[in-house]
Amino acid sequence: MSPVVGILVASESDLPMLVECTTRLEEYGVEYELEVRSVHRNPEGVSEYAGTARERGLKVIICAAGMSATLAAAVAARTNLPVIGVPLASGALGGFDALLSTVQMPFGVPVATVAVNGAANAAVLATQILALSDPELAERLEGGGQ
Repeated sequence: MSPVVGILVASESDLPMLVECTTRLEEYGVEYELEVRSVHRNPEGVSEYAGTARERGLKVIICAAGMSATLAAAVAARTNLPVIGVPLASGALGGFDALLSTVQMPFGVPVATVAVNGAANAAVLATQILALSDPELAERLEGGGQ
């Protein structure tokens, strides 16, 4: 089975913040891929990832980043797949800056945004989106997992 959810995290140091997300997706039986892609250090890599996501079979993309949190915005600007932003608590503002950067998107470039450090909810939302066209997944979602 190929992944249907792509998870991007801006930095390797933020990977532990995504454990709740990947655990939840696994509980629901949702295939995912997880990559570290920084829009600041490798904008071309982020653009390529987002631009080829649909043809690779992805249906939803989750982006987690702290501070200026431009990762979800960069991805949403390059795909029309649903993008879910996870603002991460880091820096002096404890994630408030990341929250505002993720939620304040211009018309035509939406990013669904969960709470600061809300990786588990990002997984639930991605699963709910997928379950709209997958009755078996909808049943697993209702039951809390597999």
